[in-house]
Amino acid sequence: MTINSTLLAKAIHCSFMNENIFLEFDHVSIDSRSLQNGSHTLFFCLKGHNHDAHQYIESLIQKGVANFVVEYIPDVVKNKAHFYIVENTTVALQELAQHYKSEFKSLQTIAITGSNGKTIVKEWLNFLLSPDYAIVRSPKSYNSQVGVPLSVFGINEKHNLGIFEAGISQHHEMALLEKIIQPSIGVFTHLGDAHNEGFTSIEEKVKEKTKLFNRCKIVILEKNDFVEKHISAPTFTWSFDNPSANVFVVSKVKNNQQTNLKLQVSNHKIEINLPFTDDISIENAMTCIATLVYLKVDFYVIQKRIAELYAVEIRLQAKKGINNCLLIDDSFSSDYQSLKIALDFLDQQKVHSKKSIILSDIFQSGLDVDQLYHNVTKALESNKINRIITIGETISKHLEHLPNVISFSTTQAFLQQFNTQSFQNETILVKGARSFHFDEIVVLLEEKKHETILEINLDAITYNLNFYKSKLKPETKVMVMVKAFGYGNGGYELAKHLEFLKTSYLGVAFADEGVELRKAGITMPIMIMNPETSSFNTMIAYQLEPEIYSLNALKSFIKISKEKNVSAYPIHLKLDTGMHRQGFEAHDIPELITILRQSNFVKVTSIFSHLAASDELNFKDFTLLQINRYQQMAEEIKSKLGIQPIEHLLNTSGIFNFSEYQFNMVRLGIGLYGVGNSKEENQLLQQVSTLKSIILQIREVTPKESIGYGRKFMVNEPIRVATVPIGYADGIRRAWGNEKGYVTIHNQKARILGNICMDMLMVDVTHIPCQEQDEVIIFGHSPTVIEMAQTLQTIPYEILTSISQRVKRIFYKNG
Repeated sequence: MTINSTLLAKAIHCSFMNENIFLEFDHVSIDSRSLQNGSHTLFFCLKGHNHDAHQYIESLIQKGVANFVVEYIPDVVKNKAHFYIVENTTVALQELAQHYKSEFKSLQTIAITGSNGKTIVKEWLNFLLSPDYAIVRSPKSYNSQVGVPLSVFGINEKHNLGIFEAGISQHHEMALLEKIIQPSIGVFTHLGDAHNEGFTSIEEKVKEKTKLFNRCKIVILEKNDFVEKHISAPTFTWSFDNPSANVFVVSKVKNNQQTNLKLQVSNHKIEINLPFTDDISIENAMTCIATLVYLKVDFYVIQKRIAELYAVEIRLQAKKGINNCLLIDDSFSSDYQSLKIALDFLDQQKVHSKKSIILSDIFQSGLDVDQLYHNVTKALESNKINRIITIGETISKHLEHLPNVISFSTTQAFLQQFNTQSFQNETILVKGARSFHFDEIVVLLEEKKHETILEINLDAITYNLNFYKSKLKPETKVMVMVKAFGYGNGGYELAKHLEFLKTSYLGVAFADEGVELRKAGITMPIMIMNPETSSFNTMIAYQLEPEIYSLNALKSFIKISKEKNVSAYPIHLKLDTGMHRQGFEAHDIPELITILRQSNFVKVTSIFSHLAASDELNFKDFTLLQINRYQQMAEEIKSKLGIQPIEHLLNTSGIFNFSEYQFNMVRLGIGLYGVGNSKEENQLLQQVSTLKSIILQIREVTPKESIGYGRKFMVNEPIRVATVPIGYADGIRRAWGNEKGYVTIHNQKARILGNICMDMLMVDVTHIPCQEQDEVIIFGHSPTVIEMAQTLQTIPYEILTSISQRVKRIFYKNG
């Protein structure tokens, strides 16, 4: 892409710019943390309720960025860069994208919306049509009010087909996206429950979504009178049960791993073998088939290409690798737009200073090969990649001049020749086109553990953090609790993500947790909530900040600080206002003040307390009493010492229920991980963790037999029993067995039979079509950890923190 200052001024109607200067930009950015920002970047300073990118302008100038679209110019950066002043930077981003898209008048554009399946259909259409078109598409799931504009900036003059997805969550969003995408062909994938909370009815949601098609020549969808009545454009439909559809499924036969479809298209009959059997994939494939039929792709070509469809992995995943490495798995796509996203994710997640990338030939860029690899070289250099392993004839030839490149012609050549022991203590990005089978490289480099995994959605972490921040003033700091291995979700990986999101503090329980985070490269402030006197030396060595909760602890820490010859070491005073667990009481305050006055070895960085019942509104009077006690004690300390430390009192439920008492910092715990303390709170959060396993074996069991230890389940009629390799050693309590609990297989409940074993459990799959190696959901959407906790008469904290460290954690981001 190339955008010049003349085009910019015309598109966004900026109120100030130096018209004597002509500038060109080849990169539009909204992320101040991206290493790809540079002298040719046009940076949009987006401003929201809880963020303001204007505060990062000074640091971006230091990195070489010289051009900014802003709502105001901070005093500290005046006359230091080119500024284009607009009323609203988000609107300006959308206006520029709209204007940029309109420059490509010959580009045929497909716009995809629906409740589910948008990204899958987009990726499959890209695969199915790429032999016939030079395609530009949304990277990953960039379908939002800012994601769509960023996708559009990927267009260049070589592209002749654009495929963009559009997602909305509330009113008045789709009309904006329609103006940006300017589609000629619309695709409606599926009508489901996603984002229902933004609308009063399904009809209201359909009306909003179908605004995407207002100027389309045709809209492709499953025949649905309810949806079609809201579409003003002509439709091209497919159906399983309505012969009047343009593409009618005469029969659908599932057999092993395939589905045979017999279709009626006008006067033609066509038979297609689809390499999937689940209903969702069949529906998404039918949407793609109908699109290909409309575009007049030859029936034989459709048969051939549909048979080659594959499961799409749209997530960037961070996994534990061999030899203390972190592995970033993006092994199913290779185009320039997604490469830039993957490089940013690599830098966000890196836990080692050394960064390596294994990269295949890059396809579908729309650029000349020389220009493409020139851009790739710049991206790799700006991200300071230490070692580049190229696989493929083209990329190897174009990157051979770089000093840190090792080249292989094929994936097999790499697997046969490369010594995996050379990967040590580094972060590795594996990114390749599907045809290169980089999943084999991932298997080689991934640390081997058993089939049970805990998936952690980093996008949901970001969403939940922003939800709680929406209840705070923009200037209020946030400390995030990552104690107990991040509530069972993983320690340094979450800490790295939170550091990237610029939270103010991390909180852990013990010094050794903080030490591990420091060793993993976390540099942000870390507070130790339960410091032991024996760990004070270690804390000073690793710049960890202790909670001080007693006079004895204070005296001990001052003594060690004196021995270490440190001064003004940051400490955090814990006050007991009614929890009666730890902290200074009111009668301790005079002596506390005396000690602090006499010592310059420590500095009070914050004063805080902990609410005992912020989640129980029937104890509101007691919570308000705690708040009053805290204010009185904190004010006495501040006034008599003449200090202005950080003050913090609210925990997760405190933020939700008592946000007016946020002071200047809050502490966010379990809510970050998608678990609130009320039904209302839970409905507003996103699920973060999904515990998965597989079916290890399926057997038929006859009456009078029994299942598991102690013969707790007696068989009365023939049943099918599946064994799942997870048990109480992995953190699944035995009390969840004996038909109290269940797992989910193919969206159906499978009750747990008999006692849960140390490493396995058995479930009833008599009425569930499934086979060995199929996925099993232990908890996630169903059952939820909240549901499990209620059945087991415990709390979700215990469920999450009980998951064993032998369960592999996978961190992923949708893009």
